Amino acid sequence: MSFPTIESARKFATPNPLKEKLDAGVLAHALSIKIVRSVEVLGFAKAAGYDAVLIDLEHSPFGLETTNQLSCAALNLGLTPIVRVPANTSDWILRTLDGGAQAIIVPHVNSAAEAANVVKYARFAPLGERSATGTMPMLRYANVPAKFANPICYDLVTVICMIETVRALEDVDSIAAVEGVDVLLIGRGDLTSDMGIPGDFSNPRIEEAFDRVSAAAQKGSVNGRKVSVGFGGLHNRLDLVEKFAKKNGNARFVMAGADNTFLLQAIVDGGSAIQKVEASIKNA
Repeated sequence: MSFPTIESARKFATPNPLKEKLDAGVLAHALSIKIVRSVEVLGFAKAAGYDAVLIDLEHSPFGLETTNQLSCAALNLGLTPIVRVPANTSDWILRTLDGGAQAIIVPHVNSAAEAANVVKYARFAPLGERSATGTMPMLRYANVPAKFANPICYDLVTVICMIETVRALEDVDSIAAVEGVDVLLIGRGDLTSDMGIPGDFSNPRIEEAFDRVSAAAQKGSVNGRKVSVGFGGLHNRLDLVEKFAKKNGNARFVMAGADNTFLLQAIVDGGSAIQKVEASIKNA
């Protein structure tokens, strides 16, 4: 198989619905996976209309083998595989991308220097230092030469930095200015805890934080570069997602629920329903 041009190689690239929606300014949404290892859960996500699945290594016992298998299955279903790594280190970031992830989320990015590290590990040269490899899942395992594979994969990968502390808010302009960062994802849980208002999502300080991050993203969107804003942990407050997204036109990514919370709610509902039947029979 020969690749005389980059366009001949690009036909092997798997679509990235997350990136496509962000580029179009349309809200993209992901189902977080924390407990279900079976690939069938990806089919459920696709049938439910999600754009992406977020495989959460920060808050789950999953290892890289499970993560990579889920990522590859997501690619085959036309879902963007996003991986939230547990640490801002090359071994986690590089290996999840090599294993099929099309987007990487790094938690607790508190400074421009830490954001630059994310880019260094996730991007190929000259912007980063990601080690090159062959037969990548996002290129359908074709043996594309590095001179074409690297720029194609650069375009396919979405780099997401989480803003979760007051310190990060204070440096958010500098973080947004780091070339190679695509999304600033606000982690409401850790952010409210760091603010001393844990779980108080209606607090005016949260809206102020969203506005501040959105303004930084807008400021960083220069010279053809686009920086978007994401919401984390607001799947039970979609009213706030709708409010903030309508207010800030660059807020276009949401973590829209997780397998553990959906499963728990379904089990609770089922248990409650049968208990009502039990009580009705007992009282008949």
